[in-house]
Amino acid sequence: MGVKIVHAADVHLDSPLRGLARYQGAPVDAIRQATGRALAALVDTCIAEAAPILIIAGDLFDGEWRDFRTGLTFVNEMNRLRDVGTRVLVVRGNHDAESAISSALEWPSHVSFFSASEPETFRFEQHGVAVSGQSFATRSVPDDLSARYPKPLSGLVNVAVLHTSADGREGHATYAPCTVPNLRARGYDYWALGHVHAREVLSEDPWIVFPGNLQGRHARELGPKGASIVTIEGGVITGVAHRTLDVVRWEHIEVIVRAESADQLLDDVLDAVDAVRAIEPHRLLALRVTFRLSQAIAPWFQTHRQTLEGSVRHDISRLRDGVWLEKMSVAVHASEPTTHALTHGLVAIDGSIASTLADELRPLLKKLPLSIVKTIDLNDESALLQLLEEARTLLAHRMNEAP
Repeated sequence: MGVKIVHAADVHLDSPLRGLARYQGAPVDAIRQATGRALAALVDTCIAEAAPILIIAGDLFDGEWRDFRTGLTFVNEMNRLRDVGTRVLVVRGNHDAESAISSALEWPSHVSFFSASEPETFRFEQHGVAVSGQSFATRSVPDDLSARYPKPLSGLVNVAVLHTSADGREGHATYAPCTVPNLRARGYDYWALGHVHAREVLSEDPWIVFPGNLQGRHARELGPKGASIVTIEGGVITGVAHRTLDVVRWEHIEVIVRAESADQLLDDVLDAVDAVRAIEPHRLLALRVTFRLSQAIAPWFQTHRQTLEGSVRHDISRLRDGVWLEKMSVAVHASEPTTHALTHGLVAIDGSIASTLADELRPLLKKLPLSIVKTIDLNDESALLQLLEEARTLLAHRMNEAP
């Protein structure tokens, strides 16, 4: 079975959600509690995997919070890990460095925060693992902290924890910058990174991983969120897997306005929502909808827009549990749009693609081992959409890894 290490980052526990209450029908309490519930799911995962080590690679808290109940929430969850013998190692990131909470509370003895003055190493000889890291002393860290990390320890699997923008990521401030070649050259087996909120695998030899944030907090943080599970067997890392842990899923769907018909518009929105719900049946969905119009339909839609959007919002709340329309917008195209889509910002998933996918897979299944064929039901639309989502995620990872 081996040893499991859980690597999470950017929890932003109880981060403020400014202006949420102004949205009509917003599930304010559910969204406000989402980061705490995702943290509980992370603890559940550590317990289920019997992981002896949980790593949090920065931004556990959000610097603007002063409510000690936030810190107590974290302590209560960590006490569940103390009871099963899991050690918790935390690097303070840029948000933690300015947090009144993280500097004032007394932490349980099994929770360790890495020093901010110099790199620090924790040895776990019984598990064959050493974990090194350094916290941020201040919010702004312009230097490459990784250059100061110690040499790996012989005979152990060496993990390095670093809160960093790496070699630059769009939408993220530059903190503790470094490069993938330089990280590789340090000789560590696994770099547990934090700060970037989208999951990225920068390298597999050695492993250099951003797990992404634990819970999407707004409509710019789309798609599955969670943590990485690192498996160590025989003194080597044998696998790194993403575990989805978010409790609120932010998605962006595009819906074609096919005709000057309010009823048709509602049916198309419901179909698009159901396609997302088929992939994620158990999470609260916060959806941003873009209506795609041809120039011919645009005048009709704009004339009735307020009424149409009001009707869509009312009917979704009435007919679909666990779905909230966060925002609706319009895009006008010169030519007729042809496909509804769910987008994560990289590739699109066609809401009606299940039957086409089944047709494409049938000849392929004849060439696969029976053990694999048995796991794929071509008549199960939800399963096919999930398979497509997994393929999309893998493609996204591969594209992010490409030079």
